Amino acid sequence: MKILVIEDQPTEMKLAQQVLRAAGHAVGAAEAAEQAAEAIKADRPQIILLDMVLPGMDGLTLVRKLKTDPETRDIPIVAVTSYPEKYPKGELLAAGCDAYFSKPLSPRSLPQELTEIVERGTTAACLATRIHHEHPHR
Repeated sequence: MKILVIEDQPTEMKLAQQVLRAAGHAVGAAEAAEQAAEAIKADRPQIILLDMVLPGMDGLTLVRKLKTDPETRDIPIVAVTSYPEKYPKGELLAAGCDAYFSKPLSPRSLPQELTEIVERGTTAACLATRIHHEHPHR
């Protein structure tokens, strides 16, 4: 699975990359939202792990941009934050995030959790397509 990790803290970035690569995933990296937008267009990831506190544009603003762009709106986004009071789960999910993780991330469960999020999205998309084809007048 292709995963893009957007994180400006080197220690957090290194941990996420090591854990995800060890689980067999291809991992891209970006340290800022602007850099991430370029990486997404160049090499479309299957899921994005997005820290909310970034230099320049914050993660919430990036989520809103990605979810309004027809080319990127279907990519699942997992919000990651150390500041749940500043970035409440409900606000992040309402903005378009598919999941929410508080730091510190769990190296043990992270790869499986991301896989489940992508599979859930794929299953939902397949189901929506099947329903549309079986019942075109709905």
